[in-house]
Amino acid sequence: MTLFNKYYPIGSTAYTELVATQVRAALDEDIGSGDLTALLVPEQQMVSATIIARDSAIICGQDWVNACFKLVDANVQIEWLANEGDRVQPGQLLCRIYGKARSLLSAERCALNFLQTLSATATETRKYTDAITGTQAQILDTRKTIPHLRLAQKYAVTVGGGYNQRLALYDGILIKENHIAAAGSISKVMQQAFALNTGKSIQIEVESLDQLQQALDANADSILLDNFSNELLRDAVSINNAAGKKAVLEASGGITLDNVRAVALTGVDRISIGSLTKNIQAIDLSMRIDEPPQTIT
Repeated sequence: MTLFNKYYPIGSTAYTELVATQVRAALDEDIGSGDLTALLVPEQQMVSATIIARDSAIICGQDWVNACFKLVDANVQIEWLANEGDRVQPGQLLCRIYGKARSLLSAERCALNFLQTLSATATETRKYTDAITGTQAQILDTRKTIPHLRLAQKYAVTVGGGYNQRLALYDGILIKENHIAAAGSISKVMQQAFALNTGKSIQIEVESLDQLQQALDANADSILLDNFSNELLRDAVSINNAAGKKAVLEASGGITLDNVRAVALTGVDRISIGSLTKNIQAIDLSMRIDEPPQTIT
């Protein structure tokens, strides 16, 4: 189970409220006091529309799209022709929408923004998970996310086959270089972390094999190997195995599609990649009004 699904099970009240909260904020930002351009269309005019993919992608964000239209107008009807997590091709019809023209036009941009962004994250994640097929490693995200879309992007990573690092600062302890320096040593900072007794995960970042050994000696059970070469990653795995596999080892830093499989083959357990959520390219989508309008059966 991913962390997102632990806190926000699909279909749960928590999940539904998360989607609604993010969509309301997006609609408020876009529509504000009212959609002036939509006033050019007769108030009672009914139309149908389709959303079409212009790129190959892993489709993600359907609940956000549904909420965009339904929060503008509860009477809008939506029929999805592709499932969440499906791989879609350029020109593929994703869904049909039917309702008042003003409603569809006012919700269009927010709906497409969510769909293009979350599909981009899911698509990028799938590239990485496909690249390491057959290894023991998992692909993880980071906190390098779009502001106010953290949880939505974390969800999209899971749709792409990846896993979540901690959701946020409240969700776990990750001890970095400055924390170690402030505490005085790895052993001291680990003692302080255990003493907090938060019930959350504790991970420590190390930058050398010597620090790795210190972390293992301090009973660390999750260690982040920061910018290790593949040779050093293999050495780290060997040291950990010799200690009885005391810790989960996670590689991070400089991971690309070109080198991720080689990193996975070193034997590390996890690989965290910031580009899954911060270096994405939005999926090209379009919504088109049908002429003449068609109803949804």
